[in-house]
Amino acid sequence: MSFKIENHQKSKRVSVIKLIESDLDRLIFPFKKHTILSLEYKPFSRFSLAKSLDEVFENKLSQTLLKILNNREAGTLIVEPEINNKKFDKDFLVKLSTGLAYLVGNPNFDSMTNKYYARFYVKHQDSSDSYLRKAYTNLDLHTDGTYVKEKTDWLIMTKMEEKNVSGGESVILHLDDWEHLDELSKDPVGQQNFRWGSPKSKNIDYKVEHPVFSKDKKGNPTISYIDQFPEPKNKEQGLFLQRLSDALEESKNKVSFPLPVGSTIFSNNYFWLHGRKAFKEHSGLSRELLRI
Repeated sequence: MSFKIENHQKSKRVSVIKLIESDLDRLIFPFKKHTILSLEYKPFSRFSLAKSLDEVFENKLSQTLLKILNNREAGTLIVEPEINNKKFDKDFLVKLSTGLAYLVGNPNFDSMTNKYYARFYVKHQDSSDSYLRKAYTNLDLHTDGTYVKEKTDWLIMTKMEEKNVSGGESVILHLDDWEHLDELSKDPVGQQNFRWGSPKSKNIDYKVEHPVFSKDKKGNPTISYIDQFPEPKNKEQGLFLQRLSDALEESKNKVSFPLPVGSTIFSNNYFWLHGRKAFKEHSGLSRELLRI
């Protein structure tokens, strides 16, 4: 096994998997078999790509990913590939992210882009209807998939490129490190069904209902929450959501760090929340992200 695993310098809960250039070189040939178009149009090709990725690492990468993601004490990893060479272009990063995703499961369809993945920019000027692209506003802590019918067990976010960027650090919080978990997860209001919608850009024409807090098979609390999408049915729910939002953002146990270009953060979506700090203003600011 040639990949290296380390603890992240900001949190022992977060693992860093480093992929060296010589191993990535071995992926160039099998990756060339699959164009981006074929990956989009032929779902089975994504499993073939993932198999090629796993074989380079003696079929141990998939085991490592699953072990970390399903471990309540951990649950988040960052994959840092050594891609300084120009031979590792954006298409290579899309394929690497696809391979990582399909080593652990079958991703949800992304209605925002009508693909199995989404690529989008955060830029200086923005006219979108979501905090996702608002460069100079904090993207507060949240989980993904609150407004869709499918389960969202995990998520991948890859930083494809960035220019003229200062700030915009990733922010994450493990549910068990949150000071107000016991208080708010046991509040009866948090266990009520909330209605969840989404802005037009998400291309979802329905709404769903589910509580903010649930429990996993072992009785541990899980969370499904984002501040922009719940539609409280009454004052009780509205005030609970305000308490929840304040308690999350005021947590002293949030972990923030810059994600290197080309790196992927891979996270369990049931007990990790994620967000992003605001960027410092620059007219040429641009960051491209890939989400699965």
